[in-house]
Amino acid sequence: MSAPRDESRAWPRPARWTRRHLGLLTEAATTTAPVIGPADAPRVLPDHDLWDVWPVQEEDGSTCLISGQELWMGLSAPALGHPEERHDLARIRLLAKGGGRWTDLGPAFADGASPGSREWSGSAVRRSDGTVSVFYTAAGRRGEARPTFGQTVVETRPALIAGGGRILLDHRAGHREILRSDGRVYLPADELVGAPGRIAAFRDPGWFRDPADGREYLLIAASVAGDDGFSGAVALAETRGGAWSLLPPLLVAEGVNHELERPHIVVHHGWYYLFFCTQRHTFHPAGLAPTGLYGFAAPSLAGPYEPLNGSGLVIQNPAAEPDQAYAWLVLPDLDVVSFANYRSPSGRDLRHAEPARARAAFGGTIAPTLKLTLAGMTTSVIPATSSVPAPG
Repeated sequence: MSAPRDESRAWPRPARWTRRHLGLLTEAATTTAPVIGPADAPRVLPDHDLWDVWPVQEEDGSTCLISGQELWMGLSAPALGHPEERHDLARIRLLAKGGGRWTDLGPAFADGASPGSREWSGSAVRRSDGTVSVFYTAAGRRGEARPTFGQTVVETRPALIAGGGRILLDHRAGHREILRSDGRVYLPADELVGAPGRIAAFRDPGWFRDPADGREYLLIAASVAGDDGFSGAVALAETRGGAWSLLPPLLVAEGVNHELERPHIVVHHGWYYLFFCTQRHTFHPAGLAPTGLYGFAAPSLAGPYEPLNGSGLVIQNPAAEPDQAYAWLVLPDLDVVSFANYRSPSGRDLRHAEPARARAAFGGTIAPTLKLTLAGMTTSVIPATSSVPAPG
């Protein structure tokens, strides 16, 4: 777990997301998701909230299929109390999708397997030997009396067991920390107290294999040093000889935004599309830009990156429902998945609302799929499905 190496020849200075870019942002049909209706997002897990979903990938980036079913993961927590409290109870869950239905396969890991007190977002890839590399965020520390907010990147590589009507990951696999913030280029993510949206970031590892050279990388939501505390960044890490090391960031939002979450790359027609999501309250000042999926593009992994659509905005929630969805993830076929967040036609930020009101407005399930079109530096979004498949 080393500090970023001197890669100045291969890795130029990071791209910067600036207020000048955001000054080009306009509300347009091509970058606005349709309103999610009350019946458009049925709950996949009746008794649990579900958010931040991702597919188990094959090494070519496609979604893993087991007996004709897609294999997915997502964060889950009991659907109780204020929805914001779910982050303190989050566990990774295994899901199957096939035949127009979702099937709950239960917790991905055994109780207490993670070195953290809870499990936050990540990614997964199936290997040729039948194992699955799961990269995720360990938040806090196992056994702590109250949640703390340290974040490290962990890998576990369990065998995938399928047959006899069951699909699961072998719970005997070990979990090992592979990356943490270096405390120099990237700020330490080790706060004892805090809350989502107000803590330093070192989380959401997104696995990527560069088709140009076949090498593996992780993209990580990180924070860099900044004078005003708004210093969100997309970190990059590479693996060599089985060890991961940090590289300089691909993108920084110094003075603009506090967190660039769930970073990932899709290669399309020779372009590298770097996507991430962020919320309206993490901009500086709050409300400078909408909650949405944002992106940059470059001719290679190293860059140079420029913002899509001039501003970086790819998909925003509609003005009538500014918090209706979050945690967008663009798949290689350009389908876009997310989760149903808060319904709030008045535009009120319900993260701090009375628990019963917040719970009544919270979706806590998979949102309708969208479809993205990419033409160089220009994007457009259209609905792909009117609703998600019902739970199994």
